[in-house]
Amino acid sequence: MGELFGMGQSQANEWIHSLLSILKQALDDLGVVPERDPRKFKRKEQDRKDSVDSIIAGTERRRQRPKKAEKQALHDSGKKKIHSDKNVVIATAKKKRVSYLSQTYPGKTHDKKVADTENISYPKHIRLHKDTGFQG
Repeated sequence: MGELFGMGQSQANEWIHSLLSILKQALDDLGVVPERDPRKFKRKEQDRKDSVDSIIAGTERRRQRPKKAEKQALHDSGKKKIHSDKNVVIATAKKKRVSYLSQTYPGKTHDKKVADTENISYPKHIRLHKDTGFQG
């Protein structure tokens, strides 16, 4: 971010932390904060018409390489040759609204395992599109 906006890393870090709370409040005011509780997702999305076609996907965020070997192995994504953290997101296809954000898991965790662990309850009207990472 610092390079993108022409500032040092520490200054970019300060701005991120300052603006994050404003972003969270704005998303809350608009009523579009992603649900984090898999048991509440079904109820929250039940009456939303834009969620009929939704997409579930695993996302990885690069992280600093852990110092301990066992943590390195846990966060090594393997396929992408990076150390990462992983979340599963559900987004609406029509409005591209992120409606669900899972807890954070080590990068080595498979997308389907994250989804199974989260045990997300879906409304019946949702057609959930997914890639092969969610096949059993």
